[in-house]
Amino acid sequence: MVEFASYHPLVNFLYFLFVIGFSMVFMHPVCLVISLFCGLAFSFLCSGRRNVLRSLIYMIPVFLLTAFLNPAFNHEGITIITYLPDGNPLTLESLIYGICASCMLINVITWFSCYCKVMTSDKFIYLFGKAIPSLSLILSITLRFVPRFMSQFKAVAKAQRALGKSPPSKDPIKKIRYGLTVLSIVVSKALENAIETGDSMRARGYGNPGRTSFSIFRFYKKDIIALIFILGFGIYTLVGSILGGMYFRYFPNIKSVEVSFYSVSVFVSYFLLCICPVFIEAMEVRKWTALRSKT
Repeated sequence: MVEFASYHPLVNFLYFLFVIGFSMVFMHPVCLVISLFCGLAFSFLCSGRRNVLRSLIYMIPVFLLTAFLNPAFNHEGITIITYLPDGNPLTLESLIYGICASCMLINVITWFSCYCKVMTSDKFIYLFGKAIPSLSLILSITLRFVPRFMSQFKAVAKAQRALGKSPPSKDPIKKIRYGLTVLSIVVSKALENAIETGDSMRARGYGNPGRTSFSIFRFYKKDIIALIFILGFGIYTLVGSILGGMYFRYFPNIKSVEVSFYSVSVFVSYFLLCICPVFIEAMEVRKWTALRSKT
């Protein structure tokens, strides 16, 4: 578990609120590169190198498909590279926009994968359980459903292979039947878990007036420092973008904000915000290294 996950849920949620929100809005190439670099670095800490490389296997085709599909339908821009077979122009602006839009999509997917690793269901319910109890419970169950379903699918598939029921590698019909069998088992297990969850919630008095909930989350000094850090750089980046510090347009021609001390400071603020968990992890590793060297 990364060190950032041990911080207070409010710190984790505000960080991802800023980072994911900015990744969905900022289209400046510098912001996209910052978000991609920091997102992959944080994902490496959360999931490990093997899982990150595995996720890149499907991210790269999505990136290429989105990047080159946009110029086929978007013909805006004044810099014409060539003409497509249907007579429409292929413009440099639409090509660059397609690459940046696909990069933004990859960034959002990467940050959401990090969110699922850090913001567990108990953290989400702790933050919003009293304000919106029903919605927070539904969102918590929904967010944990996919990773739990996938883990159960892998467990059932391993059990089937251990029993010698794996299909031949060159028979597609038997592969499909095998996959449907595993899927049927997993769906049955998911429905059974849903019934058990409902019984457990009823037994614990969910929905009864005056019911309290246990929480182990407390605010410590490190949480206050991290919260000030995230709010400071997050608000500065937000205000800087509103004031035009990250201005960038693709159509009809590419135009960016002029390089100045203020615009550079906004980009630096955004980088420091995104790199915050990696910096915390590096400081923790440095602390443990110093403690081990003294022993």
